[in-house]
Amino acid sequence: MGDFINEKILPKVMAFVNTKPVQALKDGMVLSMPMLIVGSAFLIFANLPIQAAADALAAAGITDILNQAYGATFSISAIIAVIGIAYNYAKQEGQEPLGGGILALSTFLLLQPSSITSASGDVVGNVIDKTWAAGQGMIGAIIIGLVVGKVYSWFLKKDIRIKMPAGVPVGVANAFSALIPAAVVISVATLIHGIFVVGFKMTAMEAIYKVIQTPLQGLTDSLPGVIIYAFMVSFLWFFGVHGSTICSGIMSGLFQANFMENQAILDSGLELTVANGGHIVTQQFIDQFITVTGSGITIGVVIYMFTMAKSQQLKGLGRLEIGPALFNINEPILFGLPIVMNPLMAVPFIMTPVVVGVVQYFALATGLCPLYKGIVVPWTTPPIISGFLVGGWRTALLQVVTMVISFFIYLPFVRKIDKMNVENEQAAAAGSSDDDDDDW
Repeated sequence: MGDFINEKILPKVMAFVNTKPVQALKDGMVLSMPMLIVGSAFLIFANLPIQAAADALAAAGITDILNQAYGATFSISAIIAVIGIAYNYAKQEGQEPLGGGILALSTFLLLQPSSITSASGDVVGNVIDKTWAAGQGMIGAIIIGLVVGKVYSWFLKKDIRIKMPAGVPVGVANAFSALIPAAVVISVATLIHGIFVVGFKMTAMEAIYKVIQTPLQGLTDSLPGVIIYAFMVSFLWFFGVHGSTICSGIMSGLFQANFMENQAILDSGLELTVANGGHIVTQQFIDQFITVTGSGITIGVVIYMFTMAKSQQLKGLGRLEIGPALFNINEPILFGLPIVMNPLMAVPFIMTPVVVGVVQYFALATGLCPLYKGIVVPWTTPPIISGFLVGGWRTALLQVVTMVISFFIYLPFVRKIDKMNVENEQAAAAGSSDDDDDDW
């Protein structure tokens, strides 16, 4: 089975992962993470859980200032994504990347609504609606970033460009090189915009959201979607492939869109519930549970090694890993125990995230824990602290339950490895003693 996966399955998976679109998507999406985290900090300050403090900030006008910072960081993630994806696509093609990113941004803005309707019914035009600059525009940003990056790079690779004489500054030459692909892309995008507005009475971005993004978000927000995602992360890691990077690189756009829509529900004054359209599976769902303490949720192994191990090998590894595990880093145990390619550890390593994912899904679906709003913390934030920040004390308590689940699922397997190590150490010690006697 292992040979079949290594020889037949993994090469195809890696071939897909290493394609230029997937790499551009992964590298482009991660660019929005700093702004999401910074924006989350301003969101926390703007919505302090202490009512007296929140009222004082609002009365002083500070809340509006904090919300402005939040909107300028958190609420432009789709804009960052479309630039980053096209930029990285052109970069992989060996072309000047900034022109591709700028062209993708222009196309992105062209294809979305440029007017809003106020509460009184007045239509205000010539605007960039942050609704489409964040969650609702995320899939459109991904599609436009990939398509524009591809088309822009094709023109330059085919040398279909305006060439400037030698000696012209590089910046000027690059600007003129982008002129022909820019003219073609913007012209085609304008035609597409006209077809959708005149023929379907909606913009292309609204059509993408209704036809593509909404169904995809529904799939990611389902229990089968949770199980498949949790399974794939650990399954790929078991064979030494960085499963979390691969899966999150492909899916993070949808997970981000989910929690941004959750925040939009709160901003509209509604309660954040499933009944009001709230999403269960978000980036926090993944970071604070499915991969907490590292892929496979290996904290259970670390706790055993640090507190109960009898073999010197596991005791030493436990002391080494306890610190990194608290910051969600578990490569030392993946390759040191090892877990990677270790048949004894395959079942708990793959099963634990699936079980935790199911438990968390029902905890959120039934209201035992709150749905995740627009608060994102760095993935290295220690468990319990991260749970409290993104969801309050109930989420922090659920992380404690997660670690207990991890401990008991891993316990019989790591105990078996510990016993084998003790026997090997005793045999090695006995062999060394016999050698000493012979020398004597």
